[in-house]
Amino acid sequence: MHEHSDSTPRLAFHFSTVKLLSPDSMLAVPLGQGIMHKAPESEWVQLDEGLPDDTHVNRLQVYGEDIYACTNQGLFKREENWWTPGGLGAFCYQFKQVGRVSLAGTSNGLWCKDGNEWRALSCSGRVVYDFLYLPHFIVIGMDLGLSIYDRLAQAWMNFRLNVAVTSLIVSQGVIMGATEKGELLIGNRKGGFERYKFGSLFVFNVVNAGNESFACTDKGLYRISRFRNAPRLMAVKLGCQVTDVDSDGESLYIATLFQGVQKI
Repeated sequence: MHEHSDSTPRLAFHFSTVKLLSPDSMLAVPLGQGIMHKAPESEWVQLDEGLPDDTHVNRLQVYGEDIYACTNQGLFKREENWWTPGGLGAFCYQFKQVGRVSLAGTSNGLWCKDGNEWRALSCSGRVVYDFLYLPHFIVIGMDLGLSIYDRLAQAWMNFRLNVAVTSLIVSQGVIMGATEKGELLIGNRKGGFERYKFGSLFVFNVVNAGNESFACTDKGLYRISRFRNAPRLMAVKLGCQVTDVDSDGESLYIATLFQGVQKI
């Protein structure tokens, strides 16, 4: 891949999240600076209307025309050019829409909404950073490790790792994650999980973008692959601290801590 440094203007902010709305239209979250939007052929502009002061955005999610912001002030939804509270006031780390059901990972467990009211679903009292809602399982990344709910057996499996699991994906049929210690967490197909450390590399985030899986790290962006059941990281973009990535099917858009939003 080749970097097109002149196609996406860089901003002098520490970016944590980037989310595409359409080709050349995107949202990005500079740390401590709210939310910014770039429309085609336009400059970046603030998009904070309706957000309380001192709002820190953890993640953005886009479902069709609906845009959600997971923040330290709760969940917000973009409606008529205004961020409106989503009815969930707890510190929100993740939001996903599964059919008609809304799910949110918060500082007080996993919550769900099917209708108008939010209700606690599981892991009350635990910090839920991320989760996967799969056909047969619910996988929850928490402050102390992982919990997996077998929806067919209606039983929980708890994996106390003594480390927070902060992001989760499924790649090549295997559950993968990132831990607060910068490790890559991978299911071992034997009912457990292995933690991998790649030298001094610190994994901030794992993301599925396009048809590929990526590790966002303090050394750059890496494509995740497997060789003989062991993970391999193949460099895509080096020399910057990458915190998030999104794809339009042709190009990748990365959020970095010190070099803005880049298209590669």
